[in-house]
Amino acid sequence: MARQPSDQPTDGELEILQLLWSQGPSPLAAICEGLRRRRPVATTTVSTMLKLMAEKGQVKRSKETRGALWSARRSRRVTSRGLLHRFMDRAFGGSPSRMVAHLLEDGQLDDEERQQILRLLAEHGKDGDDEPAGRQQP
Repeated sequence: MARQPSDQPTDGELEILQLLWSQGPSPLAAICEGLRRRRPVATTTVSTMLKLMAEKGQVKRSKETRGALWSARRSRRVTSRGLLHRFMDRAFGGSPSRMVAHLLEDGQLDDEERQQILRLLAEHGKDGDDEPAGRQQP
């Protein structure tokens, strides 16, 4: 059975999106230059990727007087949210608390990051002890 095409970006597509978010609308040459700071890429490969990304609704191409400019169609926030939810669903059964518990148990969070999480919970009116009814603890 064929897999449904994902609207989520691949690693390579995400690399292009990150460049577009930081640089703003850019011509193909500037995108290639930005990617080449990290690794060698062929212009034809980047061009093909941009066309595929346009078909997926991730980027758009606008005609300018001296060529075309490529820009991200979705914000970094929207894209990050989609990637995070997909990852959380696949790796942690959709449970944010399981994901955070995993980070804590594996020692992935230092003291500063733990404090930052506690501040964020306080800012959003949650103290971490009010688990919604029907939600299982990790």
